[in-house]
Amino acid sequence: MARIDDAVGRILRVKFVAGLFEYPFADRSLLGMVGCKMHRELAREAVQKSLVLLKNGKDLKKPFLPLDRNAKKILVTGTHADDLGYQCGGWTITCKGLSGKSTTGMTILDAIKRAVGETTEIIYEKYPSQETLASQDFSYAIVAVGEGPYAECTGDNSELVIPLNGADVISSVADRIPTLAILISGRPLVLEAWVLEKIDAFVAAWLPGTEGAGITDVIFGDYKFTGRLPVTWFKKAEQLPMHTMNSGDDLYDPVFPFGFGLTYSGEKSLD
Repeated sequence: MARIDDAVGRILRVKFVAGLFEYPFADRSLLGMVGCKMHRELAREAVQKSLVLLKNGKDLKKPFLPLDRNAKKILVTGTHADDLGYQCGGWTITCKGLSGKSTTGMTILDAIKRAVGETTEIIYEKYPSQETLASQDFSYAIVAVGEGPYAECTGDNSELVIPLNGADVISSVADRIPTLAILISGRPLVLEAWVLEKIDAFVAAWLPGTEGAGITDVIFGDYKFTGRLPVTWFKKAEQLPMHTMNSGDDLYDPVFPFGFGLTYSGEKSLD
């Protein structure tokens, strides 16, 4: 009971400081500002700065990113490439979130179409067919996979693997085409070693919300990668909970340590 009292007390303290008991309702006169140009520009900047580059090239001396925006032909695929609701996650419009065109914004696919050159051909397939993969005339592929939206206990997952066959989609594409994999999720997910070995580049985009253009701003080189992991990226769920304070333990063997992130200059950071 003392633990519950402590938790409740901290929540109530914040509400008292915020004045929610004196003014419990939001100022509805400000609703017209929600989602305005200034808000979206700030959201786009937040995406640019929060992306974490975790792999860039199978050979560090030959970086895969930034991508060539004037490439002849690009394959865009994956469950999260053209789904605004998936980009936003839970607590968006409804408590558990939605899929599809749930609000005003730009998907990753739409952002790619705006970012590339006029002569670049973009082929989009949510799940790429074998015929498409066998064509062998793509300059590279962008695969966006991740979690569906959730809130509270609906997000409980004892395995923490990429849902919707995400790893298989990445693998099937990377077997045939140089591939950038983008993970859309609110938390680290299991990344099998064989998946990481196959792909050419990997970006943790977290939940970019309405601004898919914040992703293309960086992967095409208009802005630099500056993000660092705010958590330790575990290899398997059995390692959890995993903290940097346990770095001396036998079980501390993460895929990527806390604070890790690559830059376009090839530097690794563990800040």
